[in-house]
Amino acid sequence: MSRKVADCRQFPSEVGCTLTIAGEEQEVMDAAAMHAVAVHGETDTPEFREQLKSFLVEEKVPVSH
Repeated sequence: MSRKVADCRQFPSEVGCTLTIAGEEQEVMDAAAMHAVAVHGETDTPEFREQLKSFLVEEKVPVSH
């Protein structure tokens, strides 16, 4: 199962937010959109979600030895 990550440090923001959200893509999209509306004053539109999706990255899992 591939997990996605949304990291507020990657978004242009005056808030200086450091929140990171990780999970399955749809979970991350929903949680990140709610956070962006509540904290950053964004509007949850299809265009905003497309922009948000472009910021998602694959979670880097530490290699255990």
